[in-house]
Amino acid sequence: MIGITVIALGKLKEKYMREFSEEYQKRLSAYCKLNIIELAPKQLGDNPSQAEISQALGTEAQLIKAKIPPNSYIFSMCIEGKQMPSEAFSQKISNLALDGKSSLVFIIGSSFGLSDEIKKLSDEKFSMSEMTFPHQMARVMLLEQLYRAFQISSGGKYHK
Repeated sequence: MIGITVIALGKLKEKYMREFSEEYQKRLSAYCKLNIIELAPKQLGDNPSQAEISQALGTEAQLIKAKIPPNSYIFSMCIEGKQMPSEAFSQKISNLALDGKSSLVFIIGSSFGLSDEIKKLSDEKFSMSEMTFPHQMARVMLLEQLYRAFQISSGGKYHK
């Protein structure tokens, strides 16, 4: 069974977001070994300078790197990443599994994004949309798309 690790900066604060996340975690348990790692983002003031943001991203990068399982295929979730339809995402995951990649990692940065160090470390930069969404929603959207991907590859009825 493929292992999927989601490394996320920050906790899901809203009860409804936690409930959505828990529902997709439960559904995904039939398809993969899912591990969600929540890391505390570096706290910044209301109006941080670019230098403060860069330093915070660097600190967060060290936390992230320490949690990446060895020999993983790494996706950085970032706005400049590649977008793909659900069917192509499903095929991507299937192809990675067929190529012997048994561990996939999806990294969701803080509200300031991810450091260039993490993006360069990644095998692929991935974007859910060009639109802007609340930061907490990214995890729920990713889990839903992972579930959809497994449903597509298994011929399930969820994806229409």
